[in-house]
Amino acid sequence: MGKEYVGIDISKDTLDVAIHGTDKKRKYSNDQSGIKKLCDMLVKMGPALVVFEATGGFEIPLYIGLDTAKLPAAPVNPRQVRDFARSTGKLAKTDALDAAVIAHFGHAIQPAPRPLSDTQELKTLQNRRSQLIDMITAETNRLRGMPKPVKQRIKAHITWLKEELAETDRELQEMIKKDPSWKAKDKLLRSVPGVGPVLSCTLIARLPELGKLNRKEIAALVGVAPFNRDSGGYHGRRSIWGGRGKVRNTLYMVTIVAARFNPVIREFYQRLLAAGKAKKVALTACMRRLLTILNAMVKHDTHWDYSSC
Repeated sequence: MGKEYVGIDISKDTLDVAIHGTDKKRKYSNDQSGIKKLCDMLVKMGPALVVFEATGGFEIPLYIGLDTAKLPAAPVNPRQVRDFARSTGKLAKTDALDAAVIAHFGHAIQPAPRPLSDTQELKTLQNRRSQLIDMITAETNRLRGMPKPVKQRIKAHITWLKEELAETDRELQEMIKKDPSWKAKDKLLRSVPGVGPVLSCTLIARLPELGKLNRKEIAALVGVAPFNRDSGGYHGRRSIWGGRGKVRNTLYMVTIVAARFNPVIREFYQRLLAAGKAKKVALTACMRRLLTILNAMVKHDTHWDYSSC
């Protein structure tokens, strides 16, 4: 393996490439032809690591190309790269400069290479589900104050969107049923009171590390582990940040239900409230507790057991 750390800045149409420690910069088109040329160049180079930001979908064709070429690829959180750039005093921003910062980040932090997840198709369909929900919410908000003819057309669109959402949910469940390991994990996760198909599918698609990490690591990965804000004599409030937002948001909605209907989470929630904790703080602690339970269940391949929680 070589010693070169390659950074790639991804936009809708182009891929800007930089190699740490050199002034070499290249640009490729973000299409099948450009990705093939880039991968061919990287295979000849044999880099230690190829780093790029997870940009909400634009990176997927590149990720597939790198995975097919068996190149060590590491998708990273854009926020981490921006914070790293600020810490090194690099405030200017162009595609070429961003690629150089990403390459520097890869060399300094050395994130672990991650093969392309086999849940990518499931994740893509989940993204579509989120888009449909956003559109339904937006159209519902537009109903207010609209004249009758426009209101009827909006209602018709909402009906169509809800049908698409139901079909997407059906496709997601079919995909899970076709994979034996996903099907088994889905059955295990949904044995927990309050955990339904949406959270189960989200965890399968977006948190493959579930059951492979300890409770502190999985909480930090999702973003439900509180961080201290202390310096000298100042003691700030602990807060959560970062992590996998889509997993955390879904977990939050499920925890609200679990705080009412799951006996373990309900008792824990009520005990925190009785101790004077604010509702938001108590719910966050319940999110962490629920995630810890799910992590242990997957790790030990055991279904829900109230007596053991």
